[in-house]
Amino acid sequence: MKPRLCIAIACAVACVTCVRNSQAGQAPFGANAPQIPITSHDRVYKADQTSNTISVYDPSSNSLLGVIPLGGIIPNIISPLYGNPTFDSGNYGQVLVHGMGFSFDYKTLDVVSIVSNSVTFIDTATNAIKHITYVGRSPHEVFHTPDDSEVWVTVRGEDYVQVIDGRTYENKDRIFVGDGPGMTIFRPDGKYGYVCSSFVPETVVVDVKSHEIVATVPQPSPFCPNISATPDGQQVWFTLKDTGKTEVFNARPPFNVWAILDTGPITNHVNIVRNMNGQFAYVTVGGENVVKVYTTTNTPQLVATIPVGELPHGLWPSGDGTRIYINLENGTGLQVIDTLSNQVIATLPGGQAGQALVYVPTAVPTGNGLSNLVPLGSSGESVHLFMGPPGSPASAAPTTVTLNNQGPIDLLEAAVTGLQPDTSYTLGYVPDLAAPGQNFQPLNTFTTNAAGAQIAESIGVLRELLAATPQPEDFLVIVPAGSTTPVQVQLQ
Repeated sequence: MKPRLCIAIACAVACVTCVRNSQAGQAPFGANAPQIPITSHDRVYKADQTSNTISVYDPSSNSLLGVIPLGGIIPNIISPLYGNPTFDSGNYGQVLVHGMGFSFDYKTLDVVSIVSNSVTFIDTATNAIKHITYVGRSPHEVFHTPDDSEVWVTVRGEDYVQVIDGRTYENKDRIFVGDGPGMTIFRPDGKYGYVCSSFVPETVVVDVKSHEIVATVPQPSPFCPNISATPDGQQVWFTLKDTGKTEVFNARPPFNVWAILDTGPITNHVNIVRNMNGQFAYVTVGGENVVKVYTTTNTPQLVATIPVGELPHGLWPSGDGTRIYINLENGTGLQVIDTLSNQVIATLPGGQAGQALVYVPTAVPTGNGLSNLVPLGSSGESVHLFMGPPGSPASAAPTTVTLNNQGPIDLLEAAVTGLQPDTSYTLGYVPDLAAPGQNFQPLNTFTTNAAGAQIAESIGVLRELLAATPQPEDFLVIVPAGSTTPVQVQLQ
């Protein structure tokens, strides 16, 4: 081979390697973090809010390994004795298992339970509970600081971020940020923490070392559930569930807003993917049952819309950026997307009403990682229904409904979309769709948000009424409050 040709080939190989290495770094790590190929040592964890479990997956085989039970079902959790290990068969009595984070050494999974006001710290290698720390009213999300010295918990029912010692798991400080902090994420270098709000239209920027607020960023609406920072340290993305928007701002001073995107009704979570194709933001849009993919340029552009299952919620990329995992709140499981082709490649079962989800590389350094897991069992049992305008096909239904099995009763969750904004409606059921005004039984009266969407819930003996085969005894309907004329009905 001629010397010039050898030099050209060597340069080409070097360039390809450079490009691929430049796209290393799984969020929330920095861009210089190494790529970590998917292996059986990695784990995907999803928080199951209704079954109060953690579903645990092996991403190398796309398989559910089992669940970590943190609490019981609805009939039990209303007991004054709930949480006593003797009463509750060894469970620790957590309620509404919801938020998730992990330590930067991959050894600890952090799990927030909203109603029991707790953060459960779990050893990733053994699935064993290491510690439970109780915080203020209705915590929402949690994450370790990049040096693992602290754990920050947004206490959404109050007005502060609870700071927990990353070694002892004891409460050590409070950072007061205003009503309803939604979630905290950190710039990869650990300089700043960004805290969006679920109650007031303002995100605050906190100096991590001093715990002092150094800046505020306006939100176009109050309800931010989720926030992410790009591995290159340039941008912060957060979602607005009430208006179906996503905001992008400068991760560095002066923290100016770069873009406000109309992403869609029930915009849930956002995360960042870096792979050989570049750096992209992935956004779950629950009201459209899609994941939308945007460039992370200063003027983000939509480059893909990926159809997924019912009510996508949390999401997290693999350590090499070639996959992203999507938690399906109404779909009762998760889906796997190949980020190089932006195609769904697997659908897996899981616990009920999935919320947050994280991917932890090398979570299990040795062994099979099956300790302290139990089979999914009834924690994954649910029935799925669809609602839309009378006469429309179920395949085009804007509203999805899940009936989660809670033993003798069911928890109904409807992801309602396609209605008028800021309007009151009643979800109920009738025995005859042709005569909806007769024997109407209300289940929930709700007001839609600015995107014409809402999550409506109810509890009762519902499967035998609404999902009996071959024909249900009753049918779900949505009517304007005070009316009996359905705008949406249960579709067959």
